Amino acid sequence: MTSQRKGVRRAAARLAAVCLLAVGLVGTTPAAAGTPTPGEGPTVVPVQTTGPAERRFNLVFMGDGYTAAEMPAFRADLERHLNTLWSVEPFASYRSYINVWAVEVPSAESGVDCDPGLGVPARDTALDMGFWGGCDPDSVQRLLTVDSRKAGALADLVPGTSRANRQIVALAHSDTYGGAGGSYATASGGNALSSLITPHEIGHSLGGLQDEYDYYARGVPGGAYEGPEPSSAHHTLLTEEQMREQRAKWWRWLGEESESGGVIGRHEGGMYSTKGVWRPSRHSLMKTLGYSFDQVEREVMVRAISAKVDLVQDHTPATAPIGADRTVWVDTLHPVGGALSVTWKLDGRVLDTRGARTVDLRRLRVSPGTHTLTAAVTDPTPFVRDPAVRASAALTRTVTWTVDPSLTTVRSPEASGFTGHTPTGSPVGARGVVHADTTHTVDATLAVRWRLDGRPVATAGRNDRDLDLRSLRITPGTHTLTARLAGTDEELSWTVDARPATAAYELSEPLRTVRRPGRPVEYVYDGAFTMRLTARDDREGAVVSQFRVDGDGWYTYYGWPTDASAPFRFSPGGTVIDGLVYGKLGRSRAVPWDDATPDLGTHTVEYRTIDAAGNIGRARSFLVTLVKP
Repeated sequence: MTSQRKGVRRAAARLAAVCLLAVGLVGTTPAAAGTPTPGEGPTVVPVQTTGPAERRFNLVFMGDGYTAAEMPAFRADLERHLNTLWSVEPFASYRSYINVWAVEVPSAESGVDCDPGLGVPARDTALDMGFWGGCDPDSVQRLLTVDSRKAGALADLVPGTSRANRQIVALAHSDTYGGAGGSYATASGGNALSSLITPHEIGHSLGGLQDEYDYYARGVPGGAYEGPEPSSAHHTLLTEEQMREQRAKWWRWLGEESESGGVIGRHEGGMYSTKGVWRPSRHSLMKTLGYSFDQVEREVMVRAISAKVDLVQDHTPATAPIGADRTVWVDTLHPVGGALSVTWKLDGRVLDTRGARTVDLRRLRVSPGTHTLTAAVTDPTPFVRDPAVRASAALTRTVTWTVDPSLTTVRSPEASGFTGHTPTGSPVGARGVVHADTTHTVDATLAVRWRLDGRPVATAGRNDRDLDLRSLRITPGTHTLTARLAGTDEELSWTVDARPATAAYELSEPLRTVRRPGRPVEYVYDGAFTMRLTARDDREGAVVSQFRVDGDGWYTYYGWPTDASAPFRFSPGGTVIDGLVYGKLGRSRAVPWDDATPDLGTHTVEYRTIDAAGNIGRARSFLVTLVKP
């Protein structure tokens, strides 16, 4: 071990395993005695309800340093954080697995401790949040901590949640950059980059993902990695050939275009080391805020989110043998990104049910004697390629019944109706799955009939509980979707928002503008320039804007790191801010030691939007040509 590495180890110990993150630092202040400062009293507000809390993964948000009069600002910050989160996969596809709660507790004073400096007087706030690791002069400014006991006490007010099924995210009423991850995640509510901290920190605390930074302290290269093969799913010492030969790490994804830009392969740097360890993608959410998870990280997160819930939500009781004179059923979860699959088997033989959630045993003419009936519920998501992950309890659940034809099922009156469904209070996007579950009888399947603008539409196979709107190729505009329980007056109705938000750009004055037939407009610069993206939607809700350069990964537009209202600044070599580099035109540059050589010539800049309903707008583009001064 080199002296440099020992120094890093000692520093890590001094900071109690606090990790100097580009998006904040990991850690919480020691639990302090006392209970949450009541102010006007904490209020639990359900922001998104997809099912009973005990059956969902629960995100519990709380604000600190927001006075009663500033509570609308907390709600606005929360909406921005959530809309950014829902624009990132796999949260977008598994949004229906997640409940979101806000615990609103007004603070006596506005702001948080030691913001922006150690000399600022402490504020009287509900959660005692503070920069500098809770006002510790031996810490660093961007370490934003929270009183763990008070945060936990507030989260305990949300019925049905526990440490096993929730993640706490505390937002500070501050525009200063900062955050923390670990058991509890924190972020400054109003900073330009703060909404991007949330998915990164959940990647740590929920998925166990590691940082891909090639530095420990900002502005200082991390040196060479000298440890063994990392346990991290997205770090390795192996070559691509060795990964394929050993079928190890991300060998199944090698050579594919990365969701976060570039090609999945072997990119040097990570785990705070500049050399000697490799990661899958040039950049990703665990390395550079603004990009998405790559496929390797996304697969880990799918498993982690799914492990917090049960794919089978309910089913025909299976604790005792059942007769063959009835129907058997399962109720499943309903990912927004695609329906789960259900495979029925009788004595190991696959039944032709085509995805139905019920099977009528009377039609099978079951022979005398006992038999085994199974329903295997599996998530067929293309986000997962590892068969072991697919077969794990997170993505595959099986229910088993013993069927005995000699038994007679007792009939009893059963009311019919819907038992669960996609929330109807806000529009649904045109690219997701809408679902409706019903009560069950032992004699029949309660069919769900779907209509779009009054016209009947069919579901895939015999699964009438899920309707994939993408299969309908809905025209742009606003539509009405209904689900009626056959033979009853029970009906659900949704507004379908099939009109994505629109985006526009504004650039600083170029040297000249070139317009050629059949080509995007071209702007010529000999140095730095700015780009402002704006979005407009015909519905309420925050809109996320994104851009990418030369086909690289889509990057969330946040204004500028030091000012959310300022435009993004491109320059030939990038701009160094607090030891990180932003806005290099052409090949990205994240740290000062990355190549700063200007990429002269013409570049394609694309931009798009993702609205609150999940609609992704069509990408549009313009050209920028960079010439020597």
